Amino acid sequence: MGRGKLLYIITFYAVQLQTTQTSLQNTVQDCNQSSKNKMKDAELNEIDPEKQPVARETQTGNEKNGYAKVSIPGDMRVKLSGLTKDELMKIAGTVWWIRARWFLLVLFWLGWVGMLAGAVVIIVHAPRCKPIPEMNWWNEGPLYQISKVNEFSDNGLKGVEEKLDYLNHMKVKGLVLGPIHTVQADQLSTLDLTSIKPEVGTEKELESLLDQAHIKGIPIVLNLTPNYERNSAWFSNASSVAEKLREACKYWLNKGFDGIFLSGLSDIVNTSTWTSIQAIFNKTDATPIKALMGSVTGVSVDDVSRLLNSSGVDLFTTQLLDPIKAQEVQKLYNNHLQSSLAWSLSGQTLGTVASTRPAEPIRLCHILLFTLPGTPVVNAGDEVGLKAGEKLQTMWDLESPAETNATAKAVQEERIAVRDFFKTLSDLRGNERALLHGEFINLNNASSSLAFLRLWDQSERFLTAINWGNSPVTMTLSNSDLPAQAKVRISTDAANFAVDSMVSLEKFQLGPQQAVLLSYPYAG
Repeated sequence: MGRGKLLYIITFYAVQLQTTQTSLQNTVQDCNQSSKNKMKDAELNEIDPEKQPVARETQTGNEKNGYAKVSIPGDMRVKLSGLTKDELMKIAGTVWWIRARWFLLVLFWLGWVGMLAGAVVIIVHAPRCKPIPEMNWWNEGPLYQISKVNEFSDNGLKGVEEKLDYLNHMKVKGLVLGPIHTVQADQLSTLDLTSIKPEVGTEKELESLLDQAHIKGIPIVLNLTPNYERNSAWFSNASSVAEKLREACKYWLNKGFDGIFLSGLSDIVNTSTWTSIQAIFNKTDATPIKALMGSVTGVSVDDVSRLLNSSGVDLFTTQLLDPIKAQEVQKLYNNHLQSSLAWSLSGQTLGTVASTRPAEPIRLCHILLFTLPGTPVVNAGDEVGLKAGEKLQTMWDLESPAETNATAKAVQEERIAVRDFFKTLSDLRGNERALLHGEFINLNNASSSLAFLRLWDQSERFLTAINWGNSPVTMTLSNSDLPAQAKVRISTDAANFAVDSMVSLEKFQLGPQQAVLLSYPYAG
């Protein structure tokens, strides 16, 4: 082999070796770079989802893009350091800082003393709140009379118990039950004031009714009018039953009744036994309050006033006269405690309101009854406007599915609306102090219209306006307390007096057989 050929072979293998070495280096670098990229991807995924690269769909598959890496040169954080102790002491000892401290201290105490003085001035000059008058449970809302238990419910006393939730829903504050004792009409020898008519229920059912009523917060008063089947409530001789009545009062109060109600009070008051009957109801701190209630019908305002003084009853119910005269209401209000007055438009012998006053819309009667000073007393059926001859069962039929007959459906809807109207008034009377125990001020009283104010201390004022005539009226309402406008709270004329609308009180106009209850705030 020649020298030239040997040199060629050595050169060839040297080039091949160098090429192989370069290839190996490139492969190693590619592997290292791939490993670094994978590590960066893992770090981005673990650190913060918001910093992850954006993924987008392509035709060739998933592709990652949007990598961004920002390098911040140096440390840009600002380091703060407070003053040293020596520096603070040096500044605190300067004259200007000492004066500033004294100025701020004096300013603080002057402000504190000023606020204290202001509070004292406000308290001293603020108007005193009028003390709330003594209230009993029979003054807090309407009393509901169930005179004929079997007509109210087919289940007698048990049925009354089943309707206690209904009475609570209507905001009734007391129930006047009965009479339920045994007697034959005008037959004094059959009178037994301590027994229960078998057709009404048993004594056990009565005890259950009393227990459940007290649990639900409804006091029950028993009507013990002896000869309740006839107009002559006392057999034309009250003295003959007075002693029986006294013993019966003790008996039923011990059974759990919260009071006794007597019709035709003027007859029994004049007997010699009346004082001992009154003594049963003397109130002591050791016993629950029991109420003695009575009523009269067809007597003058002066006679009512005399009976209130002589009878000493806790609550006296009188029939509203027709036409209603504000002067007479004002007279009773001025001469007697409002807590002892009660008003009624119906009753055991008279029937419902719609029966006694058929010419007047039932809503008008409800507004009048609930806004007069004193306790409203309603008869079962008044809340839906039942008329003479209609059964009380009609009230419970209102909860059944809507009538298909157009006329029957209209009657059903009207009665439900009347019941809602009644409940709204009952709510208002129980929640508003002016209606609960406010003053009565007559504003206008004509032959067929009436307007009066109810106001109490700094509470909201209420104005009742009623026109039971067949022609429109324009009322001139004059009182220094009246504003230019008032808000409608409830009315019988939704077209002209929509609830919550504002109406002018100057030359106030009211349509025929319409009533409205307005309110306005205390002005100071």
